[in-house]
Amino acid sequence: MDKKAYLVLEDGTVFEGRSFGAEADTVGELVFTTGMCGYIETLTDESYFGQIVLQTFPMIGNYGIIPEDFEGNCSVKGYVVREKCDNPSNFRCKSTLESYLRENGIPAICGVDTRAITRIIREHGVMNAAICRALPFDINEIKAYRIKDAVGSVTAGETTVYPAESEAFRVTLIDYGAKRSIIKELNKRGCTVTAVSAFTAADEILKTNPDGIMLSNGPGDPAENVFQTEVIKELAGKKPIFGICLGHQLLALSMGAKTEKLKYGHRGVNQPVKEADGSRTYITSQNHGYAVVPDSVKKGIISYINANDGTCEGIDYNDINAFSVQFHPEAASGPHDTTFLFDRFISLMEEK
Repeated sequence: MDKKAYLVLEDGTVFEGRSFGAEADTVGELVFTTGMCGYIETLTDESYFGQIVLQTFPMIGNYGIIPEDFEGNCSVKGYVVREKCDNPSNFRCKSTLESYLRENGIPAICGVDTRAITRIIREHGVMNAAICRALPFDINEIKAYRIKDAVGSVTAGETTVYPAESEAFRVTLIDYGAKRSIIKELNKRGCTVTAVSAFTAADEILKTNPDGIMLSNGPGDPAENVFQTEVIKELAGKKPIFGICLGHQLLALSMGAKTEKLKYGHRGVNQPVKEADGSRTYITSQNHGYAVVPDSVKKGIISYINANDGTCEGIDYNDINAFSVQFHPEAASGPHDTTFLFDRFISLMEEK
């Protein structure tokens, strides 16, 4: 039988539930994601580094754990669900959610009112929290928590090459916490991908003469990545560049724009994004807590806008053969409305 566990918010609110996963206490930044499926991809998305992730969809774990669907390493600090499924049903299933979290040392809590918790975050903004096995828990420890060295903690330790079956282009992927689906989409289009550390110098990247450069997603506050921003500034205009999520934010910073932290971010698979001219709207997958400040964009043209809150979702830099988007066109488990952006990147490399 599951033991008691508690979710303690930094404002002192306590939710009692049942413990599962690793038998440990944890403190992190509490965020919610609204996806009805894709919990495997969420757990293995390194953009969630340092965060306790709450799933708003009630039952989680019903198709088990499928390693082929992993996006990266499990980097979450904790996991919160309404109901966990202990008897998954899927022909690709290799293990249960419970065993996966335990193997990866991730504490989790179930049996809590996730709707009530989501409302608190939505009204008051993202806040720190703890998953613990006993009360009282030190509120000061929760309040003092900060996500540190996010990109440095998840970036690739060594250069790795992912060959395409029939190579047409060579792309260098700067790995800030890259999702494997980005590599798969590039491979599918004839790109051999060389993933390099986020701490690779610009001249090291350029001396291999890639056809294009991909700036990946990743965790944390974009403004903290000063070295990475300077590298992008040196690369700009020398090769076609495509940035996604954190890569989008870092490219904007390198061009003189600013970023800001959102109240509770965009995390889910149903975020509406419209073209800046209002001609079309796409449904997108997103996972970010920061955004580019629209009024700060002096170089480049804003190409996409979030239809819910008007935040910047994409920028075109036509004079340097670069563009970026805040959402995930490689989205797994979907939607796939914007995969055409990879074709646009291919076109830039063909023209170059």
